[in-house]
Amino acid sequence: MNIKILAASAAILALAACGGNEPAGDIVVDNEALNAAGEADPGNMSLMTADPAGMPANGQEYSTMAAASDMYEIESSRLAIEKSQNDEIKELARMIVADHEKSTADLKDAAGRAQPPIEVAPAMNPEQQANMEALRSAADQFDQTYLQQQVSAHQKALAMVQAYAASGEVEPLKQHAANVSGPIQKHLERAQELAQQAPQ
Repeated sequence: MNIKILAASAAILALAACGGNEPAGDIVVDNEALNAAGEADPGNMSLMTADPAGMPANGQEYSTMAAASDMYEIESSRLAIEKSQNDEIKELARMIVADHEKSTADLKDAAGRAQPPIEVAPAMNPEQQANMEALRSAADQFDQTYLQQQVSAHQKALAMVQAYAASGEVEPLKQHAANVSGPIQKHLERAQELAQQAPQ
């Protein structure tokens, strides 16, 4: 895949994920628009780093972003297991916890095999911390808030890992990104399904 198109796609998906509080629908990518964006400014790589959900600039940034994403997904989903009264949401949350715990373990292994090794220190970014606070105070709107956050977070994570899998420079981390894209896609699709079913 053309790297310019992939970078633009990651940025567009990230921007779409940030918009509004309504549950996101299926992602539609306008390839002609992406081609035009790449041709309009082929030397502009700021798309890859301007947004936190864009393409990581290097292996350390990928490790930091992936670890933060995992940590937020695990903590928010543990809260959903505790607070949600919806069995399907709890099932999704349990799957997310298990898959992202595995992702973190695999990330640490991959980062350790990088040359030189990269340290992984999971810590949520300010947006993720704010989402956790919103989730803790959601009360009657907990399920809707959780699902909306999961759709947005997984759109951003998917764009990020797909971009790094295609053009990252640290081979073990590229493989990690490729491996986790499938589970992230699965979580996204299921969260979208449940969000569409949830009462507004």
